Amino acid sequence: MLKVLKSGLFTSVQDIGRYGYLNKGVPVAGYMDGFSAKKVNQLLDNNIDAAVLEITMTGPTLFFEEETYISMGGALLSATLNNEPVNNYEVIKVEKGDILSYGKLEKGFRNYLAVKGGFKTPMVLGSRSFFSSVTKKNHLVDGDELEYDACSLFEPKISKIIVDSFLDEKELKVTKGPEFKNLSDRQLEMLFGKKFSISNENNRMAYKLEEKIVGLTNSMITSATLPGTVQLTPSGKLIILMKDGQTTGGYPRILQLSDRAISVLAQKKYGDEVKFKLN
Repeated sequence: MLKVLKSGLFTSVQDIGRYGYLNKGVPVAGYMDGFSAKKVNQLLDNNIDAAVLEITMTGPTLFFEEETYISMGGALLSATLNNEPVNNYEVIKVEKGDILSYGKLEKGFRNYLAVKGGFKTPMVLGSRSFFSSVTKKNHLVDGDELEYDACSLFEPKISKIIVDSFLDEKELKVTKGPEFKNLSDRQLEMLFGKKFSISNENNRMAYKLEEKIVGLTNSMITSATLPGTVQLTPSGKLIILMKDGQTTGGYPRILQLSDRAISVLAQKKYGDEVKFKLN
């Protein structure tokens, strides 16, 4: 059992996501930065869909009641085990009674903590991912407990890896969305010729960008959307839907982020800059 002594800003359980329910209005959910989450699971020889903790900006303090092995990746959050620094993308042995803490955010925005075998929260619609409309909660609070399988002996194939960090990347690779053809030359020049900064309205549902371009006033029928869909509002605001985002929308869908671009964006916070690059 893992006990949450302090929950941090927004810590949740996420896995690969909840698929097959978009037509019923249920978002995919799942980890925002799939690149980092999959790497930490691979280090522990976990299944690709093993549940991890997604830790946002300010990390939790966690008490391990059983021995196991862990790995972390994504944002740099000054993690310590029993007050001793630990690194991202390494297999770490945890003993009964150990305390994992997180400190100052150094780079990125979201860190991922994997435990050998994954966290054992209830399965809801084929996924353990927290999402408030279908699970009991959408984030952890002080005093919560999470189950995991105790593991006293594990011989990893690889004990640590060096990951090409994308935490400083600003380029978001995109493909054309269904309404891309409605954009004028001026709109295209603005869209691909400038950098955009992340607004303070950013979360697991969507990221809004500060700078505007010329808006689209074309009326359209509400249509399907996906994580990574870039919408353009009549006012010229750009909204990028993320893992908990709505499944339909009435704004023009001008771009679609690649999976890697979603991971890159998930590590951005208020004030960070991004730039679109058409594949």
